[in-house]
Amino acid sequence: MASAALELTGFFLGLLGLLGTLVATVMPYWRTSAHVGSNIVTAVASMRGLWMECVYQSTGVFQCETYNSLLALPADLQASRALMVLSLVLSVLAIAVATLGMQCTVCLEGAGAAAKGRAAGTGGALFATAGFLSLIPVSWTTHEVVQTFYQPGLPSSMKFELGESLYLGLASSLVSLLGGALLCTSFCQEGDRGHRRGAGGYPYPVGMGGGVGVRTSSQTYRNPALQMGGANTGSRGLTRHTSGGGSSHYGATRGSKKAPGYDVTGYV
Repeated sequence: MASAALELTGFFLGLLGLLGTLVATVMPYWRTSAHVGSNIVTAVASMRGLWMECVYQSTGVFQCETYNSLLALPADLQASRALMVLSLVLSVLAIAVATLGMQCTVCLEGAGAAAKGRAAGTGGALFATAGFLSLIPVSWTTHEVVQTFYQPGLPSSMKFELGESLYLGLASSLVSLLGGALLCTSFCQEGDRGHRRGAGGYPYPVGMGGGVGVRTSSQTYRNPALQMGGANTGSRGLTRHTSGGGSSHYGATRGSKKAPGYDVTGYV
């Protein structure tokens, strides 16, 4: 139940990160004009994004113009475009894969719980990768805007501030990373639980209670009090016989007198 809750939480966080990354990619608010120094006229405000440049006038007119040439764009802008688009593609793929592997769905029921767990873990890894890819252009653009803003020789009209899309992209990247981590955590918990169920362990050995493999053995346990060299001690011991079905029974070995013994195995 806990792993199912982690899967649902991670899935919805990844979906939320996808929507935020999509809005941040499309909107032109990556850089906004800075009204500092001599550039205090707020009648016109300019915004720049990955795909277009917009101008807003105080009269209410909002005009946008897309970048005409792809090859004429700066290299960092082209790389930011590619990384954001790749992040969106990976997020969509992560949603499809995670849906197949989540416990609340009926997909891959015939393949077994292990296959569903691997699918959920793969979806979580894709979500985390998508969040990391979208974090790269957001961080790089933030660094460039801050570095350009504090250049002393640059005119105030050419300075820009951080836009809303950068904040949204940063938050979406972190949400996608968190969602992917939760999906991977639920997969690890499910794998550990399955390993403990199949490996056996104290106080039940392999072959008892649904473990893998069947063990047939016969072991003799002797009372240490009888090995101290007492007068009336014989070769009396307690023998445990384990059959192939996992049942055990105890019998006494040959001796003149039945001495009190105890079971050192801890099996009940």
